[in-house]
Amino acid sequence: MDARESLNGKESMESRMSYSRAIAIPGYAAGWARTAAVIGPGVVVMLADTDAGSIITAAQSGAQWGYRLLLLQFVLVPILYVVQELTVRLGIVTGKGHGELIRDHFGRGWAWISVGTLVLACIGALFSELSGLAGVGLLFGVPPSLTMIVVVCGLTLMAYTGSYLSVERIAMAIGAFELVFLLVAWRAHPQAGAMISGTLSMPWQEPKYLYLVAANIGAVIMPWMVFYQQSAVVEKKLTIADLPGARWDTALGAVVTQLIMASVLVAMAATLGKAGANATLSTVQQIAGTITPFLGEETGKLLFGLGMTGAALVATVVVMLTAARSLGEMLGVKHSLEHTPREAPWFYGFYTVSLAAAGLIVASGVNLVTLSVGVQVMNALLLPIVLGFLYLLARRLPAPYRPRGRYAVVVALTIALTTGIGVYTSLVGVGG
Repeated sequence: MDARESLNGKESMESRMSYSRAIAIPGYAAGWARTAAVIGPGVVVMLADTDAGSIITAAQSGAQWGYRLLLLQFVLVPILYVVQELTVRLGIVTGKGHGELIRDHFGRGWAWISVGTLVLACIGALFSELSGLAGVGLLFGVPPSLTMIVVVCGLTLMAYTGSYLSVERIAMAIGAFELVFLLVAWRAHPQAGAMISGTLSMPWQEPKYLYLVAANIGAVIMPWMVFYQQSAVVEKKLTIADLPGARWDTALGAVVTQLIMASVLVAMAATLGKAGANATLSTVQQIAGTITPFLGEETGKLLFGLGMTGAALVATVVVMLTAARSLGEMLGVKHSLEHTPREAPWFYGFYTVSLAAAGLIVASGVNLVTLSVGVQVMNALLLPIVLGFLYLLARRLPAPYRPRGRYAVVVALTIALTTGIGVYTSLVGVGG
């Protein structure tokens, strides 16, 4: 440690990277084995990204506008990767969570504003996820109150008894059920000609269309994703040598999550979206009902139920851990699954009380579709705060790890355009 660090009593960002991250913490096995060991945070957060609200947003998009929002799903793949890759850099290089970095560089006031928007997004997402699970329960005749008891107790038990790695593995296993939507889209037998013509037709003058554009952007770029993945790579103790593997993890997740979104949209467009039906969905049962003609009533319900359950459960885990960790960072208390409930009472207390309270409210009955799409539009309106801080923090990384040259220009333009389009379409769509 040099004289400046000794005098200041703290390590610089560069020395943290050089000493604690690269030397003190051992790396994983070399090559592909190392990459496989690194995979987890990116895939989990992306599976959570395709949550109940996102699936409902994609379903509404296909039902109301056919294939006119299909191209957007694929355009969002590189945008999603660019955003989340910055969080990977920040977490691995600095060894700190997102809220903690904002506090260190911009002060507690700005940090609380950022974490405040995060908590708002997490609360909205939590209601959306639990409502989705309640809707799945109703498909099989299970009352919402019983569904909520099972979900709240199960997720609480998982958090109290599991380490980060065990929770990560459980989340990936649950989230894998979302892949059934690819089968659903294939069995819907979409017509290639209709897909091409619909994809190339974009009614930008329609406020209702712009509202769903905003909802789809907000369904993909969510505030809690940035906070979660940065904290996850820190909690998993990834090192500088793991950065390439973490990028592959993020890229894989970005592709998978948008394939799932596109599959839901295609399935709905091939059914309710035919010939400009412009159908409106108001319940999970209606969404599931569009699948049954192609898969059979029981098979359709089962596949939709598995996909929606996987999406909602993994997202619930992620949003609750994100909110609890971020508040713990700001309060300066222990905020990790590696600590026991006795060691981190605030972390586990917030997790438990919030989950139980949301479960009670959802058990009383909520309009799932309206709530879910509205939450995604809210996420789009929060983009300036989330992506603005993300970019500013990335510019303060040590020279070898900050975006440079043409890629820095690509990152800046991507963030600026995504933020601008998200806010514009939200305001026009809501106003229309």
